[in-house]
Formats: sequence, C-alpha cells, structure tokens
Amino acid sequence: MRTTILDIQKMKQRGERFAMVTAYDYTAARLADRAGIPLLLVGDSLGMVMLGHSTTVPVTINDMVHHAACVVRGSAKAMVVGDLPFLSYANADRAVDAAARLMQEAGVQAVKLEGGAAVAPIVRRLVDLGIPVMGHLGFTPQSVHQIGLRVQGRSVAAARQLMADAAALADAGAFAVVLELVPMSLAQAVTARLAVPTIGIGAGAGCDGQVQVWHDLLGLYDEMQPRHAKRYAELGKSIEAALRAYATEVRDGGFPTAANGSDMKAEDLAAALAATDGATT
Repeated sequence: MRTTILDIQKMKQRGERFAMVTAYDYTAARLADRAGIPLLLVGDSLGMVMLGHSTTVPVTINDMVHHAACVVRGSAKAMVVGDLPFLSYANADRAVDAAARLMQEAGVQAVKLEGGAAVAPIVRRLVDLGIPVMGHLGFTPQSVHQIGLRVQGRSVAAARQLMADAAALADAGAFAVVLELVPMSLAQAVTARLAVPTIGIGAGAGCDGQVQVWHDLLGLYDEMQPRHAKRYAELGKSIEAALRAYATEVRDGGFPTAANGSDMKAEDLAAALAATDGATT
C-alpha cells in the first residue's frame, strides 16, 4: 500500500522526519521505492535534468503525464506527486483539467503547484474535488524570470508574506508545503506554525521533511552542484568510466567473449548454410 496523506500528517505529529526525492522514470522510481523513500516528486525540473531546457518553463502537461506515468509504474509504496507545469493552473478550470490528466492518465496520488495566497482559491477548488494538493513557496522555479534564482523571504515584509502565504495554502486544504531557498530560521518558524508538514530544499533542518533532486543527490552532473544539495554518490563519474571501459573493450576485442553469447551445433549451421547456398544457385 502506498504512503498516504494521513501517513505524512502522522509523521509530523510524531516529530518523525521524512525524505522525498524527485524521480522522472521507471528505473529511478524502482530504486527509490526499494530504498524506502515515502514520497516521490515528478518535478517539472525534468525540463532541465531530463529534457535539456535551461528552466522549467517549457515543460508541458504532456511531458508531465508521460514521465509521471513511468514513475507510477515503477513504484508500489511511495506516494507519487506530480507537478502542475507553468500556466497549467492559470485559472481553476485549467488546473482541474491538468490535475485530472495527471491523476487519471498518469496515476499520481497528488499534485503540486507554486504560489501562495494568489493560488489558494485554486487549491481549494482542487481539494474540494478530491485532488490532494501540495504547495510550494519561497523560490518558485516557474517564476525564475520574475524573482531570480536567489533566497526568498529575507526581509521583514517578505518573511511576513511567506508566512501569510503558507497559512493561506494550509487553510485552502494543501496537505503539505515545500519551502525552497528560504532562510533556515524562517522555515523553522513556518513549520512550527503550520499544522501541515513542510518539506524543505535549501531551507534547513527545521522542516518536517526534505526533498532533493535525483541528479544532485547522486552526482550525475559535475556542472550542477547547488549549495543546498549533498552528493551521496558520484554516479556521473562512475557511469562515464564504465562507458569508456566498454568502448575500449569493444575496440580491443575484449568484449564480447564466448561467455557473453550462445552458439549452435556446427552440423546444424552447416546444414542451414548448405540449404541457403542451394536455394540461391
């Protein structure tokens, strides 16, 4: 049985911290599920780490449905949350359509959207229709051209606004709120004030949970080493070394060997060749 909203809420009540990680395909979902990660986020960050875009803005709902379906098929126990991409929730009707596709076509158990009080009515509409919603505050990647890639909420006014936005999302029925690139003390204060769990990324240890991007966590990109991430492996280097070794062995004749294939009886091959040669004369 998959992790549920109630499970996440109980974790907060018990003071039990939990991990969430992004996943974008079947293989990643299988590995994360086997590792016991309770929440998988099919983030629109796939636009950057999987599709090669410079931001998340070009990601479409078709992209999200495709990748989310792979993650759902690859997991059995984790709750799968799918991002609503840029402008797919510009109004309540569009949000319902996009969320319906993610839940019905891809099979996710919840959706995530960015923004605070301004999107609270949309959150309420989705929740009223039975669609679990996760909020996202602080640095919101879909607004990168407007707010820039930087820590959010440092001034008195910005901190007050973030706290008000978090409360608005919770009041609208969001079951959790991601806090991205938020000062640690502010994130801790928001966490203490909310009845619903917070999930931090670059927001310190005071949040109820943490989320990391798959590629950052596993060291798949040398050029992408954000300050808020910890590299638990250097798989990019390991994969590159393995591919170089493979290519070298192919060139040198070291691969494949007889152990890597199968063969047939010599007399059967001779008979097959004879029959073929006879048919062509």
